[in-house]
Amino acid sequence: MSEQGILELPILETKRLRLRKLKDTDVEDIFRYGSDEEVSRYVTWDRHQSIIDTKQYLEFAKGRYAEKQVAPWGIEWKETGRIVGTIDFIWWKPKHGSAEIGYVLSRDFWGKGIMTEAAKEVIRFGFEEMELIRIQARCLDENIGSSRVMEKAGMRFEGILRKAMFTKGKHWDIKIYSILQDEQK
Repeated sequence: MSEQGILELPILETKRLRLRKLKDTDVEDIFRYGSDEEVSRYVTWDRHQSIIDTKQYLEFAKGRYAEKQVAPWGIEWKETGRIVGTIDFIWWKPKHGSAEIGYVLSRDFWGKGIMTEAAKEVIRFGFEEMELIRIQARCLDENIGSSRVMEKAGMRFEGILRKAMFTKGKHWDIKIYSILQDEQK
């Protein structure tokens, strides 16, 4: 890894998942969850209104891959080969050894431990390959499912940032969680 960014986003594998670059052929899978009101309820981006929104997101991701910057991994369900969500480092500060992860998952796969499995693998990669010292994640205070993912991935609750984000027409309290390299199991 270099201070310029991840040279090439690697494929990461777990028992049930393959984390890989997104491809144009993933557009329908991404649109399926990106256009779901329940899925987009607690994320900072707006629900995909049309396949055009999803194609624009794919172009953004492909641009990040080309620039060798932090970018989303598609979460591929090995059993079907379909993309069921994404996970990524939304920012990375090599000088400080810190980064933040963000993620989204299709509602069809909620409650199955999939995002926890993906998060643990990305955290492992961050500590072992990127030489991070701290990895954090945040969620809107009402997003109980995301809080559970962070806790099950080994993160500790640090506190609430009061009215720290304006999205979806209102100011939200934000929960922040983190894990340090020496806390990883």
